[in-house]
Amino acid sequence: MSDTLKDTLQTDLTTAMKARDELRSATLRMVLTAVRSEEVAGKAARVLSDEEVVTVLQREAKKRREAAEAYDGAGRTEQAARERDELGVVETYLPTPLTDDELAELVDEAVLVATGEGLTGMGAMGAVMSQLKEKVAGRADGKRLSGAVRARLQA
Repeated sequence: MSDTLKDTLQTDLTTAMKARDELRSATLRMVLTAVRSEEVAGKAARVLSDEEVVTVLQREAKKRREAAEAYDGAGRTEQAARERDELGVVETYLPTPLTDDELAELVDEAVLVATGEGLTGMGAMGAVMSQLKEKVAGRADGKRLSGAVRARLQA
């Protein structure tokens, strides 16, 4: 029987609590709370798939990045460091990000498919993005993906 990502998070929380690892246990509590909130959001409660849990993890990672930047901008270095430490914990559960070369290769393939369908220039942006969203899910954020596609289509 395989564990789900949520089960892994819960097990790691228990381990962190037993080890008295305050940072890891607090971060995992926050992440699990976000997962549970997502499960009960909407009209009916449901169990999230691993892909949906990864989406929640990505959202939490983005919050930590933005908070660290905001704290740095306000001169609150201790809080910024804490946010970065929490980000490090969250990132251990995320898939390995695509390298620039891997992303460029995927973009090139998708552009070839789109041009084969008669789409050219920036008009192909939507078709290329829709092809790539599933392929890079969890491994590259939308901003980075759209930037790579835009650069390729304008070249």
